[in-house]
Amino acid sequence: MFILFGMPIAQIMLFGFAITNEINNVNIAILDKSKDAETHKIINKISASAYFKINQEITNEKQIESVFKKGKVKAVLVFEKNFIKNLQTLKQAKVQVITDATDPNVANTISNYVNAILQNYTHEINKNNKPNHQIQTQTRLYYNPELKSVFTFVPGVMTIILMLVSAMMTSISITREKELGTMEVLLVSPLKPFQVIVGKVFPYIFLSIINAAIILLLGFFVFGMPIEGNIFLLAFESVLFITTALSLGILISTVSQTQQTAMMLSLMGLMLPVIILSGFIFPISSMPLLLQVISNIIPAKWFIIIIKAVLLKGATLDVIWKETLILVGMTVFFIAVSIKKYKIRLE
Repeated sequence: MFILFGMPIAQIMLFGFAITNEINNVNIAILDKSKDAETHKIINKISASAYFKINQEITNEKQIESVFKKGKVKAVLVFEKNFIKNLQTLKQAKVQVITDATDPNVANTISNYVNAILQNYTHEINKNNKPNHQIQTQTRLYYNPELKSVFTFVPGVMTIILMLVSAMMTSISITREKELGTMEVLLVSPLKPFQVIVGKVFPYIFLSIINAAIILLLGFFVFGMPIEGNIFLLAFESVLFITTALSLGILISTVSQTQQTAMMLSLMGLMLPVIILSGFIFPISSMPLLLQVISNIIPAKWFIIIIKAVLLKGATLDVIWKETLILVGMTVFFIAVSIKKYKIRLE
């Protein structure tokens, strides 16, 4: 009854609030080389909009790369030197919009929104000025200059497949043993419960690693997906996420008595959150605050951040250490709860 009536309500709420082509509260950085009254007014106008939040102000162009690698900032606005002087004497000034194009749709939308705000501003200042002043925008795309959507979909599809294969197959495998009555036989054998569970999930680690390797190879050789980062770091993070998904599958199996229940929880309880709340398709910053908070408990969100940073930005562990620690913590938590549940079953 919960699945029949609860899931549709949860789904319509998720789709209604999370699925949007708009962007809101996107973090941007400012590089103001002029620091005059005019650029200050423009920055205030951009900050006052619901679309952008000024995350930080940088002092030189060398900082742009490091800001993007951290993943929080999606665009950098660069105001040229002598902005107000050029606007008054030459009747035109330039603003460069540098976007993180690892998500092409978001990059395009950010550029369009900035252009719209600047056009509105020029329209305001031109009411009393003849000839008209012009603010020209130049767009520069980082990491994905050709705006290939495959650069977004390969990491996303890899995340979905690893999550579903690892979590769903593990939960069904263990639940099948419980349904047939053979799990109790295994658990009362000389083997410890932990050894039994590890033995059950170990094959899926190899299957998931093979899946990950196939996806990366197809992305690299067929679609030209770059692998800018360290391949060993990429392998480590992939195995870590697989382990997290497997431990989540074990946890699902502890609360499921039948394979049907395990499959429904895995598909309905994992697939939709992974697709909608992971940032794979829809930007999390544009979602309501409650969904943004809920997204933090979705392991896929953190893995997508990691894999995009490693594949497209060449990020090292010192950049993605926080996301890595979160996945480690989730894995330990899932395993600890699962072991406790199985020990309770033995009493």
